[in-house]
Amino acid sequence: MKNPWENISLDDYENHMSLDSVMQLQAMNSIMKDQFAAYDVHTAMVLGVAGGNGLEHAHDAKFEKIYGVDINEAYLKAVAGRHASMGNSLECLHLDIVKDAQMLPKAELVIANLLIEYIGYSAFQNVIRQVDALYVSCVIQQNTNDEDWVSDSPYLHVFDGLEAIHHQMEERSLTAAMNEIGYAKILSSSVSLPNGKELIKIDYRREKCLTLI
Repeated sequence: MKNPWENISLDDYENHMSLDSVMQLQAMNSIMKDQFAAYDVHTAMVLGVAGGNGLEHAHDAKFEKIYGVDINEAYLKAVAGRHASMGNSLECLHLDIVKDAQMLPKAELVIANLLIEYIGYSAFQNVIRQVDALYVSCVIQQNTNDEDWVSDSPYLHVFDGLEAIHHQMEERSLTAAMNEIGYAKILSSSVSLPNGKELIKIDYRREKCLTLI
């Protein structure tokens, strides 16, 4: 059976995410600028890269290799076209990371924005163990009490199939899961969205000795 993300067109996804009432595409672009600049690393992996929003902030000599990973092959074709100027420094990987985490290469930085919600904590732990990143930067969504986890829009029903794989995220639970595999939280910040939701960015660093936080 196909993953629901394979049935969502990039146009529908990006049009929904960029609506004035949603503004997640714009917010994520700004967040990714900070994520790419934050650490002294030369390899990075973007999990759930979609259409490559934010990759333009990695177009410099700092990065020797950027891996863009997604389950939707059409998304990756769009990424390759939009960011062709990155040449061989950009490598698109068509993978189901829940089933095929062992196929992921190593990278110093993992960026996972609005991705863990669709694979769960355990699968994410498996991915990070495989990639063996020094830094992990995640974004999760904090919902309001009166708003569904998918924001209301003309594209709302495009996302109906995601209900079957969606997991509600909590910063405390994510941090506990990361502690279990040897990562300590080093940063947490939030961005407010027009509909009252928040994007919570949490960064982790691989540590030899951990104190649970």
